[in-house]
Amino acid sequence: MTIGVPKEIKIGETRVSMTPSLCRRCVALGARVLVQKSAGIVAGFSDAEYRAAGATTVGEAAKIWRAADLILKVKEPLPAEYDLLQTGQAIFTYLHLAAGPDLAQVLMKKSILGIAYETVEGSDGSFPLLKPMSQIAGRLSIQIGAYFLQSQHGGSGVLLGGIPGTMPGHVVVVGAGNSGAHAVQMAAGMGARVTVLDLDTNKLEQLDQEYRGRVVTLMSNPANIEHEVADADLLIGAVLIPAAKAPTVVTKKTVARMRPGSVIVDIAIDQGGCIESIRPTSHEKPVYREHGVIHYAVPNMPALVGRTSTLGLTQATEPYVAMLVRKGIERALLEHRGLQRGVNTEGGKIVYPAVAKALGLG
Repeated sequence: MTIGVPKEIKIGETRVSMTPSLCRRCVALGARVLVQKSAGIVAGFSDAEYRAAGATTVGEAAKIWRAADLILKVKEPLPAEYDLLQTGQAIFTYLHLAAGPDLAQVLMKKSILGIAYETVEGSDGSFPLLKPMSQIAGRLSIQIGAYFLQSQHGGSGVLLGGIPGTMPGHVVVVGAGNSGAHAVQMAAGMGARVTVLDLDTNKLEQLDQEYRGRVVTLMSNPANIEHEVADADLLIGAVLIPAAKAPTVVTKKTVARMRPGSVIVDIAIDQGGCIESIRPTSHEKPVYREHGVIHYAVPNMPALVGRTSTLGLTQATEPYVAMLVRKGIERALLEHRGLQRGVNTEGGKIVYPAVAKALGLG
């Protein structure tokens, strides 16, 4: 098997899909590994380290795409890469097809075997390859929100932790999954007033027990959302339905009630976002203002901490990549149900029901 590791081209992307350590393991299992030159530089991995691990470094991305049986990436292929995809090729990456109908059409047209990190399942029904990036995005969301709340960035000038004699900032987190829980952890650690809303009472009970009443937990319903969001200095959108388009839980009307200079960070933007006024931004232009509220919605937020994100991602993907090499793609998918659940496109069709439904194809 030949594994291709092209350099990520999304704006501001700093992660790489394979570390020298993972490369060494794949080579030991019999794979040929092609890594584009400088693919890991920003994450702290030199070309020399990849060569020492047994990889061949290649200058042109096109040569890698043409030669590889399996393309290993971090982010979904962008339009500039569509023509590089080879008919019948396999790709293992974050695909987020529910928010990418054009890419879905390309993958179907070229009969790409698209294995999405975000839908690979663990034996307990969890999503182990989504988890590390959700954790990082959750933690970063508070850091980013605090930054844009500063007066010199057009924010309201609220210090989330406050000082004695002043009210701390109010952080409202909608969604108590992995990303939401880690946002709560960071916000509470900074001394903010924190309110978290979710439909799952078990998740709310866990947070209530963990923080012993220091975090307010509420059922996620329109009345509670409208009331809490209107008072938020920082709103975190963290609603996720795996593979499906994120539901809109905060309306434009509710956003318009927020105080000028408040900040919204929508972690769910990869799946279309859960706030009606949100649209994707980039690391070059991360924010825009609507209704006087600062909106941040960078789909590849974890790229802000490229080394940590790369290490977190690859330690999660390594067992699956090793399995694909050791057993071959077809056999690995046949024998491992959780990996099979990662398949979103195959044989010219969308085969993951939630994605098909989101795209109007199922």
